[in-house]
Amino acid sequence: MQKKSLLALLLAAAFMNGCTDHAPQNPVQEDPSSFKEVAGVDLGNVAAAEISAYDPASKRLFTVNNEKAAIVDVLDLSAFPTVTKQQPIDVSALGGVANSVSVSDGKLAIALEATNKQANGSVIVLNTSTLSMIKQITVGALPDMVTFSPDGRFIVTANEGEPNPDYSVDPEGSVSIIDVTNGYSVKTLNFAAFDGMYGALAPKGFRKFGPKATFAQDIEPEYVAISDNSQKAFVTLQENNGIAEIDLINGKVLNIHPLGTKDISYILNSLDASDDDKKVQLKNWPVKSFYLPDAISYFTVNGTPYLITADEGDAREYSAFDEQKRVSSLKLNPVYFPNADELKKTSNLGRLRVTSTRGDFENDGTFEELYSFGGRGFSIFHAADMKRVYESGNSLEQEVIKAGAYDDSRSDDKGVEAEGVTVGWMNGKPVAFIAMERVDAIGVYDLTNPGAPQFLQIVKTGDAPEGVLFIAADKSPNGRSLLITSNEEDGTVKFFQP
Repeated sequence: MQKKSLLALLLAAAFMNGCTDHAPQNPVQEDPSSFKEVAGVDLGNVAAAEISAYDPASKRLFTVNNEKAAIVDVLDLSAFPTVTKQQPIDVSALGGVANSVSVSDGKLAIALEATNKQANGSVIVLNTSTLSMIKQITVGALPDMVTFSPDGRFIVTANEGEPNPDYSVDPEGSVSIIDVTNGYSVKTLNFAAFDGMYGALAPKGFRKFGPKATFAQDIEPEYVAISDNSQKAFVTLQENNGIAEIDLINGKVLNIHPLGTKDISYILNSLDASDDDKKVQLKNWPVKSFYLPDAISYFTVNGTPYLITADEGDAREYSAFDEQKRVSSLKLNPVYFPNADELKKTSNLGRLRVTSTRGDFENDGTFEELYSFGGRGFSIFHAADMKRVYESGNSLEQEVIKAGAYDDSRSDDKGVEAEGVTVGWMNGKPVAFIAMERVDAIGVYDLTNPGAPQFLQIVKTGDAPEGVLFIAADKSPNGRSLLITSNEEDGTVKFFQP
């Protein structure tokens, strides 16, 4: 009887230990509407703090910094909120600029473009504790974002494949899948197989417009989100206004999803189109806008998977090709724009930047439709079928205006410019953090109902937050949820807690 009791106790203890591996370590309730700055560090006078990744085992934060050379700064958070800068990782001898970092199971992956930006780049994998190099793997041209799958098996890069300034060299955009469990074998996927689909994609808002570019060359992958089961990747094709769906297990592009356009004549989509009217006033206009998302994040609510995108907007602007035009410089068809002269005033639509690549139906230099850049907010999709279940309209800009943080000088050019997004869990609820580059702030939303997100807070950050990272309480260095922004223009990293 005593032996059975002892065995039962041992089994019960083992069971409880197994359960706590996946249970939250912090039972304290936190208020996701109360984030405030608790620490910060300056990486240099003209540094470009871009993307950060955190290793809970070593309690180190790794931040891309291309101030003088291709380096990754190493910040010790073990005594947080005290933050200590350690010796940085200098990868300049291995390639060009470091663009992104990701961490999984004691490994740090760094996305490194080639010295010749149009050549194939690489991913460098290091040990997060010793910082010794494990592997360098060749990927596609200009790896702009790198991430591990949740199970740590795959490293995935979005290889943007941007052209050179005179557009004489335009590499293919691609996605590379590195299998960590198979000796870091790599498979790089392009989009040539979808060339014949452009006729069906274009009416739904997909764009292919680079000078003399093939379909594969014109695609520019930007950011990657991976499903919870590590089987699929969703990749924003920013300049193209689409999202690619990728099978990681079989290494195959499954689909390209066009994202449509936002109708600014619709009452809830009103915007301030002028930086010259000396006021902030949201109005409706005869304009459509391409969403052109940058960051994307995957989350699940009640077993249903979703994607959230930061609909930043982006235009191609090169010495040999610039698609941007001011409305005031265009010839508008009077049949479609009977009040063209009034619209073209700088206090109305005249200053708004639009694309010259869409809207001229007869290719005669006269425009029948106007298409601008970016959604000035965020979108949420069902991951299963890519149906949009929510689009923020002008609500994010409304909250920024209420907070006194709106920058009217950007009204003509993508507004608040939502660039980064991540989703974290607090008190058993999903919370979205949306980084706005031109507001120097984060918008915080409760995503419990993904079809009707609830605004919680505007959090002021450093100048031009590029990367936004959420660390759950049970992984945080001090046992409380931690929000981190990497701020591109002032080279700071800011830390926020509720």
